[in-house]
Amino acid sequence: MGHISRIVVFKSSDKLPRRIDHRPEESWPDGAQGRPARGWLTSVNDRSAGDAESEGGIAGRPRDQNLLLSGTASPFRALIMPIHPIEFRYGSPEMKDLWSEEYRFRCLFLVEAALSRAQEELDLIPKGAADDIERAARRASPERAKEIEDEIGHDMMAVVHALAEACEEAGEWVHLGATSNDILDTATGLQIKASMEVLEEKVKRLLGVLLARAEEHKHLVCAGRTHGQIGVPTTYGLRFAVWASEMARHLERLRQLLPRAAVGKMSGAVGTQAAFGPQGMKIQERVMDLLELNEVDVSNQVVQRDRHAEMICWMGLVASTLDKICVEIRTLQRSEIGEVSEVFGKRQVGSSTMPHKRNPIKSEQVCGLARVVRAQIEPAFANIPLWDERDLTNSSCERVLFPEAFIFTDHLLALTARILEGLSINLDQVEKNLNLLSGLNMAESVMVELAKRGVGRQKAHEIMRRSSMRAAEEGMTLAEVLAGEATVAGLLSGDEIQRLLDPHQYIGTAVEQVDRLLLKLGPLLD
Repeated sequence: MGHISRIVVFKSSDKLPRRIDHRPEESWPDGAQGRPARGWLTSVNDRSAGDAESEGGIAGRPRDQNLLLSGTASPFRALIMPIHPIEFRYGSPEMKDLWSEEYRFRCLFLVEAALSRAQEELDLIPKGAADDIERAARRASPERAKEIEDEIGHDMMAVVHALAEACEEAGEWVHLGATSNDILDTATGLQIKASMEVLEEKVKRLLGVLLARAEEHKHLVCAGRTHGQIGVPTTYGLRFAVWASEMARHLERLRQLLPRAAVGKMSGAVGTQAAFGPQGMKIQERVMDLLELNEVDVSNQVVQRDRHAEMICWMGLVASTLDKICVEIRTLQRSEIGEVSEVFGKRQVGSSTMPHKRNPIKSEQVCGLARVVRAQIEPAFANIPLWDERDLTNSSCERVLFPEAFIFTDHLLALTARILEGLSINLDQVEKNLNLLSGLNMAESVMVELAKRGVGRQKAHEIMRRSSMRAAEEGMTLAEVLAGEATVAGLLSGDEIQRLLDPHQYIGTAVEQVDRLLLKLGPLLD
């Protein structure tokens, strides 16, 4: 993703401040009352900023931004102020690289080179032209493309001109027959393919962590909860297994949708391939073969956006699973429950005013950013209905949509894996909570046994309901109440009642279910 940065520019004669603050008017060089002079404060992202003659044309971008930032070729020096948290807080370097401006340009140049190679093989351009264009694609300058875009106001044509300039003799054959989105959408397909491969590894890593924790804790009995209230027992192994099973489905979905999302096309202005001539379909097939992308079956001027919407929906599903996992961690780390806790560093601070706090801030970060990922679904769907054979409303949206969705999803997968790897479980507190209700949470166990001994399920349910309510209201244990209940005492001994009220014996097939899942999902990690 390109840097979204505000550039604060100072004349070279001024001392560069150590921080940005509100400086008094008299310190502004050449400043009029109430505002700094032009050139004192500008933004490379503000198309109206700066002077067109002195600052680089209609976009207000300096003619050589890199030199401007280094201060070697301009009377100005710059201080970069990152704006978007992706730049300095969230995301892995590998995923950020795939959505960087530099990588995007390289994909565009690569697609143009593949097009020329396919056309030369089909004798549509002179022999040797493809080699020339491929060499140019490796050395063409993204900075030059941006300079040209400032002059002509068309991003794709700027790429064409920059690549043509870098050619020795074949520049006139660049982009022959293609429309902008032949190159743009196919380049996006390359970015999507590379990004989904990164995400696949992150999903597999998280799946591996969950399966390992499921096996580690498959015998750890704990209080199950429904509606926020303690219910019958479950195991931590089964909890981890439920999450692992869900992540395995996400892995399956990813592998299914990748061939639909990572695609390219060479269809021309409205999809007819007229400019490519009668070999248009062969051109498209060969270009995608060279790029190792699937080709669309049919298209108009753009790859249809249902493909991308499905991909964003998948990220929303993944983010929601991670949200669910971390909501549970946050719940179980509540002071009054206290069964789990995130890793807390020796020098970590939990609160600026409450020194004792140990907050689940990593899980809270996952839950917060999951909302951002899910929020990408609506614009992805809105990009599907475009005018006629295409319009441009999807373009600006996707410049934000794709990088944010991929970078945040990647970040959340990695962060959740780290949370779960370091998650500690307080065994004493788990056992305490399991017995917190003095046997009330085991009423079902006794009810089922009474039904088996001929009482009848409905009658047994009513007996245990009344007994449970009495125990809760009178502060008695369930065992004490049952000892005085005639029907129960007539069928069950004291030892049998105690056995039925033991939560450790009432976990059904939880262990076997975990073992079965480990056998099923283990091969996915190979």
